[in-house]
Amino acid sequence: MDLSNLKPGKGTKKKRKRLGRGEGSGRGGTSTKGHKGAKSRSGYKRKFGYEGGQMPLVRRVPKYGFKNPNRTEYIGVNLDVLQNLADKQGVTEINPGILYENGIVARKDLIKILGRGELKTKLEVTAHSFSSAAINAIEAKGGKTNKIQKS
Repeated sequence: MDLSNLKPGKGTKKKRKRLGRGEGSGRGGTSTKGHKGAKSRSGYKRKFGYEGGQMPLVRRVPKYGFKNPNRTEYIGVNLDVLQNLADKQGVTEINPGILYENGIVARKDLIKILGRGELKTKLEVTAHSFSSAAINAIEAKGGKTNKIQKS
């Protein structure tokens, strides 16, 4: 036995359908598409969500809710994250640039400092918004909070 007489096992290879190659092939004429109708014609594409004339799910289910287009979306950063950053990096001033460099927020995110966790060091924190608990905790340790005006 050598490479020249290797063949795939019997029944493992299937011949592809050759459509529209004459009546003798068994797949001539209508080319397995049946007779007439949109599905038999070229360029047929079913509309998204079409359910064969039945009322589509999108229209059966009632509408509800409201999305406020003027909502300002903040990324919350807790005090324990700031304390962890201060311990690891040794920083005393925290601003959006430092948070971005450490992968905590994206570049254009609006940042809100939240009050979960405990601060052990004096920090000067600059962010777009603060919760009252966060302001109290930062100022209790002698730190400062600077609010950025969002543009």
